[in-house]
Order: sequence, then C-alpha cells, then structure tokens
Amino acid sequence: MAPRFGARLVIAITPADVGKRVTTRRRVPGGHRDAVGVLESWHDGVLTVRKRDGSLVEIAEDTLAAAKVVPPAPPAR
Repeated sequence: MAPRFGARLVIAITPADVGKRVTTRRRVPGGHRDAVGVLESWHDGVLTVRKRDGSLVEIAEDTLAAAKVVPPAPPAR
C-alpha cells in the first residue's frame, strides 16, 4: 500500500495575534468549517473573527483543528 500524504493541521496562532488576519478551521458535527478574517478577540477560550462581510464568528478554542496568520486581503478592484 502506498503511503498517504496529507496536509498537516497546525494551530499557529495565539492571543498575541489579535488584530491580525487569520484563517481558521474548526471541528463541527459532520466535518469542519473555515473562517478567514481579522482576529478581533480571544477571551476565556473563545476566539472572535470578523469576516470580510463584517459578520463575527465565535470559535471555541477547543474546537480548533488548524489556524494560522495570513497576509492582508488584497485591495478591492
């Protein structure tokens, strides 16, 4: 059987990254959900991410499967 290669899921953000643009993947029943935006806060085990449309996503820290800081969004055309 050939070896399987897949993406390595790493959580590479901390509360020190508040104010930066991040991408997150969290576990939900039946799979995963992604959120990309500015990390607005990280208090009491809950992260708040503001998406491009202005909506806020609250993510329980213990549901994170992967997360990292990403470059700023490209300017609108």
